[in-house]
Amino acid sequence: MGQLIAGVDESGRGCVLGPLVLCIASIAEEREPELKRMGAKDSKLLSPALREALCPKLKKKLCGFATVHVTAEDLNRLMPRHSLNEIEAMKIAEGVRLLKEPPDRLFADSPDTVARRFAATINRFLPRNMEIVSEHKADRNYPIVSAASVIAKVERDAAIREIKREWGVDFGSGYCHDPKTMEFLKSNLDRPEITRYVRKRWETVARLSQKSLCDFG
Repeated sequence: MGQLIAGVDESGRGCVLGPLVLCIASIAEEREPELKRMGAKDSKLLSPALREALCPKLKKKLCGFATVHVTAEDLNRLMPRHSLNEIEAMKIAEGVRLLKEPPDRLFADSPDTVARRFAATINRFLPRNMEIVSEHKADRNYPIVSAASVIAKVERDAAIREIKREWGVDFGSGYCHDPKTMEFLKSNLDRPEITRYVRKRWETVARLSQKSLCDFG
């Protein structure tokens, strides 16, 4: 077998409610084209039904995969000391360590405006330096990153459904561009059972919190 390659992508980075989910997926380099033939692509380009159908098939094809759920409480605790890029790099390193076999090379979809800098940030949190290819739109350019993108998205969607079941209310997608999410937050930011799932360090939430204080003042 040739080199073992891995891809990493996230889902939920920009949402205000719910977890950030990362997936690290690995496969033998010579088998990576099989993922593309199966239909692996950036999860945003697939319908929810297609993602749900494809996810278990991808998992069976992979040599290994690991997911890391970064809760809103985790982010609220870490963000005073770390940038979001650092937190993501830290959790990617955690996911790499969860793999049974360490990859020879890691492909990462970069959230950093300087893509190569994100590779160095990931390596800061690994026990040894790894060859990392960090690029913008890696989830569209590398099938192994596409596979990670699909798994991360399916797991985050499942986590959001579980929160909705717990609360018995549909609050939308959890993103600040979603009117249903924002309307829900405006009416519920004073409820502790809700705010434990809310990213309080987000500017949008901070503005809503300040407005709520004024309204109740």
